[in-house]
Amino acid sequence: MATQRKRGNTWHFVVRRKHLLPKPIYLTFDSEEEGKAYVKKLEALLDRGVVPTEFAERCAQFLFIGDVIRAYLTEVSVPETDRKLLNVQYPRIGTHKLTMVDYEWAESWIARMKREHHLTPTTIRHHNGALARCFDWASRRGTKELTPNPLRMLPRRYATYSEGDEKVMSALEKPVPEDTERDRRLAGEEELRIRTVLDGQVPAGSQRSLSLPYQAALELLFDLALESAMRLREMFTIELSQINLPKRTVFLEKTKNGDKRQVPLTSIAVSRIKAYETLVKKAQRGMAEFSAKRDRLFPWWDGDASSESLNKTTTRLSRQFSRVFEAAGCADFRFHDLRHEATSRLYERTQLSDLEIAKITGHKDLRMLRRYANLRGSTLANKLW
Repeated sequence: MATQRKRGNTWHFVVRRKHLLPKPIYLTFDSEEEGKAYVKKLEALLDRGVVPTEFAERCAQFLFIGDVIRAYLTEVSVPETDRKLLNVQYPRIGTHKLTMVDYEWAESWIARMKREHHLTPTTIRHHNGALARCFDWASRRGTKELTPNPLRMLPRRYATYSEGDEKVMSALEKPVPEDTERDRRLAGEEELRIRTVLDGQVPAGSQRSLSLPYQAALELLFDLALESAMRLREMFTIELSQINLPKRTVFLEKTKNGDKRQVPLTSIAVSRIKAYETLVKKAQRGMAEFSAKRDRLFPWWDGDASSESLNKTTTRLSRQFSRVFEAAGCADFRFHDLRHEATSRLYERTQLSDLEIAKITGHKDLRMLRRYANLRGSTLANKLW
């Protein structure tokens, strides 16, 4: 029986016959009815042991980039970030034949992302990384057109806009996109003002306090973000079984990068979790509706692992904290800035190495931590004569 799913405005079908087809057949249709009708006829032939000529070569090897992307997203547990990037590229390059994919094609693809789509260098690297991992998988499957992978042959500064790129952008009267790293940190008394709002007190300049459903949970989420550098989604999906307070750790089964991670907890984080558990048991501080028979740390997520459910919860919490930050007088602050603040504090307050900090934060590329190097300038100075 074929599997089907809707992506965007199209329907995707996968037909498998383990002992007849060496590889699944991937089909795309504009409507569900059209797809079902076609697949029904195809499966009737396959049930009789007949493989239509049009699929004989396709079963032997991938023909188009779109074939590779569809198969990769279907057969591999791909990180959500890569899935989104590949879904963007699918309609742009999916009809390109694999016989076209070589180093020259890779360069032209990068150039199009600059000159047609005006992406920043960092975004270009993200798209290239996602497709490169997809091509690596296909190469391991024996796709000769992708061996070696041309995306792995690009020079180090391939995503940087060259003089030629800048001329094209100038002719189009478009500015050259530049990477802009957010380096917003909590300044002055901002943390105290935020905690005042979360405490339910009336913010300065207001006549009443902010509505805070699940107040204790919001306070703990803020504390954990500052104490652990975990991402928002990594926190609100935590199950109680992932927490080991005696060992002061939280085990993350699946993170943004698709890797497992053991996050150590500070003594402050441990004490806040314990205090939160007490408030939940006593149904205090807005936690009366949170069931005592729960299996999760936080109340907002229902356990549905679909992208739609996760994104919905992320959006709802981000908006709630945006209201908190605005009430605290720091409207330009975002929840994700807490991760930057937490990572900065790890550099300022500890002697942990870059590798040790990366194990805590989940950064896969140590180069992403170079921006924090200046925070230890005084430490380095103390080592000089």
